[in-house]
Amino acid sequence: MESMGEESGSIRIGVIGGGQLARMMVPPAIHLGLRISVLAETEGSSAARAADAVGDYRDPETVYAFADTVDVITFDHEHVPNEILLELERRGVAVHPRPGALQFAQDKILMRQKLEELGVPVPEWAAVADESELQTFLNAHGGRAVVKTARGGYDGKGVRVISDASEARDWFAALAEDGRGGQLLAEELVDFTRELSQLVARRPSGEARTWPVVETIQRDGVCAEVLAPAPVADPATLEKAAKIGETVAEGVGVTGVLAVEMFETRDGRVLVNELAMRPHNSGHFSIEGSVTSQFEQHLRAVADLPLGDTAMTAPAAVMVNVLGGPAEGPMPVRYAEALAAHPRAKFHSYDKLPRPGRKVGHVTVTGQDLDTVRDEALAAARAFD
Repeated sequence: MESMGEESGSIRIGVIGGGQLARMMVPPAIHLGLRISVLAETEGSSAARAADAVGDYRDPETVYAFADTVDVITFDHEHVPNEILLELERRGVAVHPRPGALQFAQDKILMRQKLEELGVPVPEWAAVADESELQTFLNAHGGRAVVKTARGGYDGKGVRVISDASEARDWFAALAEDGRGGQLLAEELVDFTRELSQLVARRPSGEARTWPVVETIQRDGVCAEVLAPAPVADPATLEKAAKIGETVAEGVGVTGVLAVEMFETRDGRVLVNELAMRPHNSGHFSIEGSVTSQFEQHLRAVADLPLGDTAMTAPAAVMVNVLGGPAEGPMPVRYAEALAAHPRAKFHSYDKLPRPGRKVGHVTVTGQDLDTVRDEALAAARAFD
């Protein structure tokens, strides 16, 4: 493929997916002198301002045509079929993260297998093909367990806590109809004290940077708050989490930003829950809270540019998601009142219409004391209830 970057003097980054993650890549792309294009799923997407194409990311020809217009392909989500991405690589397109790494974020069973191969601690798990196998796992783990679809789940979707195998009957039926011999992932129900996330950025040449470990607080299976740094009593826990993140990034060969979501258990273990190979909700605080945000760093990494400093700009930062949003429209309908009441808060609208539980934006506050900062961030987010 002829390099558009050489003609124009700037690298053109193509982002598949038109959600808020792609939207938040636009400002740092401008600052870095990169040209950014988005393949959005629909007209009027969150990243519509950079959407040069609209189409189905599952359609090979749509993706191939989009890739012909850019120098590097990256993602707003993990759902592009891996076989399409492998074909892009065969055609000489730079894809970051590469399909060989991305498969571990696309398929939770492959992820569990890879993490065990790397010696990374994970919950006890099994791939189960039918209700009988799932019930056997339940019986061996105290009668309750987590069951997940291997593919496609996010923000609490594709995840159930069950006490009887019949509660996953519809998922097994869907696998049977699909006819490809798929399995569900069964996991122990972890007794955890908090959820942690370690973000790592890695470029193709191997340079890597990590951000401080953060705590994520979930509501109804959706990230609601992020506390940076994580208020963990034992520094050894943060060291464990950071080491796990670095091991995973190197072991799977990720390029771009990787989020490693973990549990801190009551018995002192740190276990990996999920992987995301893209900018992640747990890193939104970094726009104001870090010298280099996760969005800028992701673009630097996929363009194979030197990575930036990830130090925090203040001792504490708290990000609160705006879930649902104001009944009368997108977040900006309340901006005048919110900005006046909370001048230290930074507001980010995703240009999405309100819907119960939907992430329509977020608020970040930085400062000296985590509790004080958190109180202000929560109050600022409530302006959009």
